[in-house]
Amino acid sequence: MSVSEITGTTQTRPSQRRRLLVLAICCMSLLIVSLDTTVLNVALPSMRREFHTGVAGMQWTVDAYTLVLASLLILAGSTADRIGRRKVFKTGLVLFTLGSVLCSLAPNLESLVAFRMLQAIGGSMLNPVAMSIITNTFTDPRERARAIGAWGAVVGISMAAGPVVGGLLVETVGWRSIFWINVPVGLTALLLTWRYVPESRAPKPRRADPVGQLLVITLLGSLTYAIIEAPTTGPATLLPFAALAAAALTALVLYEPRRPEPLIDLCFFRSAPFSGATVIAISSFAALSGFLFLNTLYLQDVRGLTALQAGLYMLPMAALTFLCAPLSGRLVAGRGPRLPLIVAGTSMAACGLLFAAFEAETSTPLLFTGYVLFGLGFGMVNAPITNTAVSGMPRSQAGVAAAVASTSRQTGATLGVAVIGSVLAAGTGAAGHATGFVEAARPAWWIITACALTVLAVGLATSGRWARETARRTAQRLESADTHPTADDSRA
Repeated sequence: MSVSEITGTTQTRPSQRRRLLVLAICCMSLLIVSLDTTVLNVALPSMRREFHTGVAGMQWTVDAYTLVLASLLILAGSTADRIGRRKVFKTGLVLFTLGSVLCSLAPNLESLVAFRMLQAIGGSMLNPVAMSIITNTFTDPRERARAIGAWGAVVGISMAAGPVVGGLLVETVGWRSIFWINVPVGLTALLLTWRYVPESRAPKPRRADPVGQLLVITLLGSLTYAIIEAPTTGPATLLPFAALAAAALTALVLYEPRRPEPLIDLCFFRSAPFSGATVIAISSFAALSGFLFLNTLYLQDVRGLTALQAGLYMLPMAALTFLCAPLSGRLVAGRGPRLPLIVAGTSMAACGLLFAAFEAETSTPLLFTGYVLFGLGFGMVNAPITNTAVSGMPRSQAGVAAAVASTSRQTGATLGVAVIGSVLAAGTGAAGHATGFVEAARPAWWIITACALTVLAVGLATSGRWARETARRTAQRLESADTHPTADDSRA
């Protein structure tokens, strides 16, 4: 496959300067999406007071965004492969920026949730498409791994800057201002994309799969609704929506292999590293979202800190994530994903154990130790997830592969807030009173510990020689299917 087939715009490999510009533009899109999450967490108590809502209301403020994002990422990735990655990327920037403006003007909780969903539609067109652009721009495996390491460092930057910037804005201007910061970054990224990012698409575009898309939305939506609303409505809500989620999952597994070009190509999961990366992404981002949700409420509602003080308290965790992300990228490039995953799982599990077994919240030294351990672990986990998801896959499938990885992250983030928030609400009451917060949060910390141990166990199981061989066979099968369309029948 020639470069011209991949980019559709040039006959030569992009220059080093242009490649770095493309990386910077893609990282800007990741920055506003990631920053939006960390900034929002610090503002949750202020939103709750203004809108007179409880823990469930705050869960929906977060999960309305991550749920829509998770539901549409694969569609956005495959659509970008089909009609053009730059075109979809620009559309995403416009929608995300517009959604940010509307969020800042929301008159009530319901409209805020609706505008967050609009943000998410735009966000779904950014991260997986940007990763696909990076994959097709940096064709050398070592260069790509370093680029992905830089990409992961942006998550650290957002975690470092988000709580502090968010806290400062909440205290001085108000929570609505947290959405304003997306506007100049989004507009700048849009102008630079117009100027520097070449158009690219897959040589063999994939057809749309509306039934598969509807099943994914039904699965994630019903599962999240059941988990969030169960503490207040009980089994009457949990059982029917859980049954609907199970039915959607069953239908998805039965329907997708029968399509020549499915929304989710289940053949991908024959690769042990790819399947492992999916599980690790769900587990690690569930741990992250639960960690941020618990600590934001604890620091402000129980310790009585201001939004800015709470952001500064969490700075050690964010700083370690920022420092470790590029290191993890270099380790993945030089030695593979095994060591970073071991460090990630062990560190995050140790953090969860400090809070679950030793009530680290009640001791400031233990609190900061837990923050450092979690930052170290999470900083190490992102590069192995991304690199494993896209490396070895045919470049024609880059958008879909990157979208599955991003979907796994957002699914984990959605479930993390839903489960952790529901456990907390069940222990403290639906209104989220501070009384007994530490005791009520203990089961949630055990869940976070279990997520971290899953990262460790799955990382060890899917990073060996056997796993790499399954990845090689899967890549050959996918390449054969791209070359000989009739081979699709064999994947059913």
